[in-house]
Amino acid sequence: MRGRRRTAGLLAPCLAFLWLFVATACSTGGDEPVTLRVLASSELEDMRPLLDELRRDTRITLEMDYRGTDDAARALGAGHYEHDLAWLSSDRPLQLKLKAAGVRTESPLSTSIMRSPVVIGLKPAAADRLRGRTPDGRISWADVADAAADGSLAFGMADPRHTDSGLAALVGVATAAAGTGAALRPEDVSCERLNGFFTGHLLAEDSSAALADGFVKRQGELDALVTYESELLALNTGGRLREPLEIVHPKDGMVLADYPLLLLDPAKRAAYDRLVDWLKSGRVQKKIMERTLRRPVDPAMTRIASLRPPIGNALYFPDRQEVLDRLLSDYGNAKNAAPARVFFVLDFSTSMKGERIAGLRATFAGLGGEDGSRSGKFLRFHRGESFTLIRFAGRVLDERTITYRTQADLDLLRAAVASDDFGEATAVWSALDRAYGQVAELVRALPGQGASVVLMTDGENNAGIGLDAFLERYRALPPAAQAVHTYTVRYGDADPQELDRAARATGGRMVDATAQSLLSAFKETRGCTE
Repeated sequence: MRGRRRTAGLLAPCLAFLWLFVATACSTGGDEPVTLRVLASSELEDMRPLLDELRRDTRITLEMDYRGTDDAARALGAGHYEHDLAWLSSDRPLQLKLKAAGVRTESPLSTSIMRSPVVIGLKPAAADRLRGRTPDGRISWADVADAAADGSLAFGMADPRHTDSGLAALVGVATAAAGTGAALRPEDVSCERLNGFFTGHLLAEDSSAALADGFVKRQGELDALVTYESELLALNTGGRLREPLEIVHPKDGMVLADYPLLLLDPAKRAAYDRLVDWLKSGRVQKKIMERTLRRPVDPAMTRIASLRPPIGNALYFPDRQEVLDRLLSDYGNAKNAAPARVFFVLDFSTSMKGERIAGLRATFAGLGGEDGSRSGKFLRFHRGESFTLIRFAGRVLDERTITYRTQADLDLLRAAVASDDFGEATAVWSALDRAYGQVAELVRALPGQGASVVLMTDGENNAGIGLDAFLERYRALPPAAQAVHTYTVRYGDADPQELDRAARATGGRMVDATAQSLLSAFKETRGCTE
């Protein structure tokens, strides 16, 4: 008995010590202090207050390196990481860069933390104007592009070359313009449809925070702001606006930011899991929603009142880097280049009388804003654009240049095609040669000026020079003039072989209006300036 008591007496302290060791290991060993270096989108600076709570609750300290989302994606695009984690507005640009670079390593583990769609904030009067122009009262990207093109809507949008909100907006409006209902393909952006939309883009910044500040300073001259839903809600409650903006979720869809947290260093997996568990806990998700006005990832969580409206139709993000490169190149060209000049070379021979000339006049009315279709709103004439009209028959009948600044200029354009001054014969190639003479003068006076030629005829050439003579004269032009493409529109009884040959020789193409409306054919030539 004494031996047993002595053994028990010795075991008791040992068991107590062992229990204390195990309990201590279980309670603190998994929560040891850790510091993680995080490459983060600049939009996430509003999470700073929560990072202090994170440190107290989990003993995890985040060292944040804030950059524009696209700049961050470029830093990560080679697959060599200098940070432990990345926390981006979206990792889709990064995934495309990794794919394009041929990086074969496994993509970083990614967990969505919150959500916010890129939407449109409209002044109430602007929203009422746009809504009044729609048949169902629902505003689309096409409606915004239409109003921007005619000068009745000026807006701010972050630079898509540096920010996720700007890139998401650009993808959203381009996807709506393509009208395929699918992810953008290279051919959907091969002929830019967004020039009218860009006409109204008067404020661009390199971050969403700077964009909001810029809008506040210029709110007297701007009608709308395209950015995250959360940024618009914050502006509306921040006391900085003279009147709150109406938040519109475009009916043709929008791109969603889901703020993924990416694990770049697999050795930090345990800390990453602790961080994700904390961020996705119900208590913290509620705080994120209330403080940043972003939507929680749990669809069952009760939303605050401002986040109860449904997001609407989410659009697909492109799955090819080539598509983004083309979009961003078009954006840069639109922002840096002068508005384009279009040379319309129009057949006014007597064969155009009647239904054919009526079709031409209806086409110009549609391009002037009367075509209410989606494509019509994206492809209409826009402010700042210049047009040179060359009407011809057996000779050039009239030539005039009009720059669209006001509705009166559009009226002049329509009056030019309303002329009843027709002529005998059809000198197609002499008229096109006359146009290229004007093109040569334009590019000599304004190097880098975007221009295109649209030649429409309903008959075969029977006067003036022939096609071979035109092509010989064309090839003698300076390289800058030769770089301007011609888009030939076959109408009526025109010769498709000659029109196709001429178009291809100049780098353009033929559009056949005998198999579709003349308006549809002219739409195919819109925006194709080089």
